[in-house]
Amino acid sequence: MISGVYLRELREKIGLTQTELAEKVGITQAHIAKIENNKVDARLSTINKILSVLEAGKNNLRCKDIMVKKVIYVSPNDTIKKVAKLMKLYSISQLPVLKNNVSIGSINETTIIGSWNNPNSPVKNLMEKSLPLVDADETIDTVKSFLQTFSSILISEKGKVVGIITKSDLFKLMK
Repeated sequence: MISGVYLRELREKIGLTQTELAEKVGITQAHIAKIENNKVDARLSTINKILSVLEAGKNNLRCKDIMVKKVIYVSPNDTIKKVAKLMKLYSISQLPVLKNNVSIGSINETTIIGSWNNPNSPVKNLMEKSLPLVDADETIDTVKSFLQTFSSILISEKGKVVGIITKSDLFKLMK
């Protein structure tokens, strides 16, 4: 069953106000508020219109709307041992290498396994090319194309890394 709370969560996720949603659906903002607060049982046709508008709005999502703001990263002088600990702790297979909040490379589990005998080796000696960097205002469609090749992408504002999106972050949008 579709609840008002669920509709509100969808609306907020795509960044629409009640007024904007009401306008697109062709009903009043007050009626949207009543639906979201479960104060009225909306007609099925109204619910279908709301869902249609909200579904279309997902295509307008921006990177900044779904990115994870806490980027787990390593610095070029960190050791391979530290990278391995972070990967294990957070169950991740790849980390960006940042210097002054700017991406300078990446390191993945395959590289870590290959350097198992040198756990104190610095990341800068083993890092690979940077993860793709996409502006926070880009659409999710842009992200989808990158994630067909890369496991994650970094999100930037004014050249500085402000977030990360992985394939699993896109899966969260599918309900």
